[in-house]
Amino acid sequence: MDTPITIDLYSDTVTKPTPEMRRYMCEAEVGDEQLGEDPTVHRLQDMVAQLLGKEAALYLPSGTMCNQAAYAVHCQPGDEILMDKTAHPLHFESGGPTPLKGILVRPLEGERGVFSAQQLEEGLRKQDRYNPRSRLISVEQTANLGGGRCWPLETIREVCESAHQHGLATHMDGARLLNAVVATGIPAHEYARAFDSLWIDLSKGLGAPVGGVLAGSHEFINEAWRYKQLFGGAMRQAGIIAAAGVYALEHHVERLAEDHQNAQRLARGLAKLPRLFLNPKEVETNIVLFDVTETGLDAAQFVALVKQEVGIRFSAMGPMLVRAVTHLGITEQDIDETIQAVGRLVRGKILAYTGTTGSHTGAY
Repeated sequence: MDTPITIDLYSDTVTKPTPEMRRYMCEAEVGDEQLGEDPTVHRLQDMVAQLLGKEAALYLPSGTMCNQAAYAVHCQPGDEILMDKTAHPLHFESGGPTPLKGILVRPLEGERGVFSAQQLEEGLRKQDRYNPRSRLISVEQTANLGGGRCWPLETIREVCESAHQHGLATHMDGARLLNAVVATGIPAHEYARAFDSLWIDLSKGLGAPVGGVLAGSHEFINEAWRYKQLFGGAMRQAGIIAAAGVYALEHHVERLAEDHQNAQRLARGLAKLPRLFLNPKEVETNIVLFDVTETGLDAAQFVALVKQEVGIRFSAMGPMLVRAVTHLGITEQDIDETIQAVGRLVRGKILAYTGTTGSHTGAY
């Protein structure tokens, strides 16, 4: 029998609507969204457009669809998108740009998910008939596999300026943009200013059950609507789920700071345990990455054992890399229980299970 999950640090996607959000959803005004008649969807789109300083916005069922619709608007078949080698669209969106529109992806060698203007320029294709055409850059804020790292605003400006100088469009995968806003105090519209398109996720730290909102110029959004229709993303009485996004933007943004504090608390606790190594050492937002090499288990084995033994769920993000993500459903008490439970395992059962004798304690 599977052990029930009592503390779920798998991702911030596992959040559930709060009772207050559920009530707000039930009372939402609705209409046919595909016909442009849902007032709550319109309200949500207007809120996001204003938040990001863009002319218009479009509610979509998922962040992945936000990315893919944006890529399809910006690029033609044979064009190329440049993004960091760890970026979410490269690893976790089923290779979408290529089968959906024949778009290629060129990975850049950034550091913890962040690449520089120089690295971008070195990755640009020579413009001739032999090469794919470099057409778009995509920036992930925050960088998931970079441990929730925030792209510095100055780096964003430099990268986007370079892209525009070379005739490329700019897009932000803003799945956790509001985490960066809360962590740095920099307004969302300042991060958004240099981008031709970007989106925010509603179903991660904000705690809504469904959707993301893509923003850009009126012309861009009109074209994005065509791909929303093509990809099967047009909906009917979507105000019920859009209402959750409205509620989240009004009530759940500032509380993201609690997730960051809990992640930092977790990182400090895990760093004191034997055979676990924080990577990176500094936690900026709500993602904690740690290496389990010295436990004698690989990441998948470690995650499975911890879930089976103590009902705590992490996620394996690489052969030896484990991720924990704090969110709306995680309390300070949950963090302390996680540290204690994992500590008992790495000092006892994992040692007995693997026969390892690693002794190094700390973080790098």
